[in-house]
Amino acid sequence: MPVLYRAELSRTGVIFVALLLAICATGAAAREFRAADTQAEDYPTVQALRYMGALISERTGGRHEIKVFHSRQLGEEKETIEQTRAGAIDLNRTNVALIGNFVPAMNVLAMPFLFRSIEHMQKVLDGPIGKEILGSFEPYGFVGLAFYDSGARSIYNSVRPVKSIADLKGLRIRVQQSELMSDMIRALGAEPVELPYGQVLTGLSTHLIDGAENNWPSFVTTDHYKHAGYYTLTEHTMSPEVLVISLKAWRSLSAEDQTIFREAAARSSLYMREKWRDLEEESQRKAEAAGIVVTRDIDRKPFEDAMAPVYARAAQDPAAAALIERIRKVE
Repeated sequence: MPVLYRAELSRTGVIFVALLLAICATGAAAREFRAADTQAEDYPTVQALRYMGALISERTGGRHEIKVFHSRQLGEEKETIEQTRAGAIDLNRTNVALIGNFVPAMNVLAMPFLFRSIEHMQKVLDGPIGKEILGSFEPYGFVGLAFYDSGARSIYNSVRPVKSIADLKGLRIRVQQSELMSDMIRALGAEPVELPYGQVLTGLSTHLIDGAENNWPSFVTTDHYKHAGYYTLTEHTMSPEVLVISLKAWRSLSAEDQTIFREAAARSSLYMREKWRDLEEESQRKAEAAGIVVTRDIDRKPFEDAMAPVYARAAQDPAAAALIERIRKVE
């Protein structure tokens, strides 16, 4: 073998070993992480996931990237949560009420009339309590990365204005696939109908359901407002969204990359809040311009009092009762 050729092979070998060492030093080999979101492409949570992906790509020199599957491309939330838990989906943005079927602390955040305001909720989630909750996911197959805002959920329907709790009697109201949400609507005197998010529009247009409950952007961006002309600001829950990564995907990352993912998720949460505020205001204006009858000044006390059985059931779990009390004490 010619000396020159042997020298070339030697240099190639050195380069290969150097690259291999570089990969080992910086964590796992490059890969694309699949992220699921049921919302539309221009929705704040989807934009936040893409922003997070850009930060991660920049920080890792392109080794890691996030591909966002929006608009239920990977399934409804219940299915994507199960797939994330199994490791088939890497990242998932979901509402706390649904993931509460797996992670008990999430059910507390979904409790009706728990948060006094959006500011109260953000103070809880941005503080020690929020960090503790995000740290409670691992035994259930997830790692909690960040909370996203979801505004306040209110009740809307196609039958009549809801000015008091009595007006809810007999209405068939869609709720998330969550026992807690069904219990809440039942306690208010309405009939809960558990449906996936993607089926609500069909349910409204075919009169399978009389109404649903959600925030302003979800009410408008899904065209629900075209089939439900009465929106009542019950603001019964202010449960956030949560961004999780599967435990399998998390363990594939080096400690350095895990830090990068956490920091990028935290920055995406702040980015999402800015986008959310703009969309919330825009959605409310669009609904009112379309002639939606908005009932604002309701007596909330009867609604809150009706939640007594729901809270009594939650109090049977000492950990949940203690967490509820801690949240209420945050000023």
